[in-house]
Amino acid sequence: MEQYYYNHMDKQKQAAYHAMLQGIRGLADEFQIPALDADALYDVFFQLRLDHPEIFWATGYKYRYYKDSPNIIFIPEYLFEKSKIKEHQKAMTARVDKLVRPAKNLSEWEKEKYVHDFICENIRYDKLKKPYSHEIIGPLGQGVGVCEGIAKAVKVLLDELGVWCVIAICGNNPDKGIKYRHTWNIVKVGGVYYHLDATFDNTLGKSDQVQDIRYDYFNLDDKSIFRDHEPLIAPAPHCTDHEHFYYKEKKLSFTKQEDVYKRSLQAAKKGKTLTFHWRGGYLTREVLKELLDLIRKAGEERKKTPVVNVNWPQAVLSLHYIEEQAQECITMEDANEGEKE
Repeated sequence: MEQYYYNHMDKQKQAAYHAMLQGIRGLADEFQIPALDADALYDVFFQLRLDHPEIFWATGYKYRYYKDSPNIIFIPEYLFEKSKIKEHQKAMTARVDKLVRPAKNLSEWEKEKYVHDFICENIRYDKLKKPYSHEIIGPLGQGVGVCEGIAKAVKVLLDELGVWCVIAICGNNPDKGIKYRHTWNIVKVGGVYYHLDATFDNTLGKSDQVQDIRYDYFNLDDKSIFRDHEPLIAPAPHCTDHEHFYYKEKKLSFTKQEDVYKRSLQAAKKGKTLTFHWRGGYLTREVLKELLDLIRKAGEERKKTPVVNVNWPQAVLSLHYIEEQAQECITMEDANEGEKE
């Protein structure tokens, strides 16, 4: 398990972090930790919970100062009664063990994909009116959760599988109507860092006609992820490799319009969904129109009509064909954490 945030703290914060970790794991009612100011104390507790998402039962705290004391009394706030916490711990341990068992002997990349696909196939984004939608027991216990709970679940599963993983977090942006922070993961596969946003992929590829797993946010570099993610508010590794994102690895990143036409023709013939990334220059409105014309032409040859979803920031198009008499449907997708209002 990578204690990434701990490793980027000074000695005093590390001492407080360690004391918090021991006390919370021991379900203590209160305990002493080295004195920190209010902002530093919040940062340590917040980042501790990013490093240790398995600690789902402590979501807040209070504290008491004593004049001239080098310590403070830290009073954790627990989500459940202690007996209930132990029940949940036991259930979560068994659940994680069961989930990772089929992936134990896979490669790092395959383990990452296994966890990503589990989230996309089994977790429903839902703002529960309960705190545990932000914790691993939401996704792993209830099958629902928000971005924070999903990112924590990804980390817990990849930690168990021995794949380096941290939780990344960005700020809100009221000017864009983004009222909430968003959370995702950074993984290290083959010694290289990549962004992995299972929540954003989980919001894509789901319609009445199609239930496909999408990989628009699977192993992106910094430049790509920040096209539609806000800047990070906590330290994180830089992701500079743009050669191994999912669609390029799978030869679904096209630079020629003729490739789009040929593959669209195949999709129309076989009745399959085609999802691809456009890498032949910027996806301008003019280029998009040209691609849509080719997709339309391929459908006409098979007497079928395209249904196309466009993830504009990531230059990804997903399409399938329906019978010709149906109405054409072009949708601009808005992949997000479900918390934009």
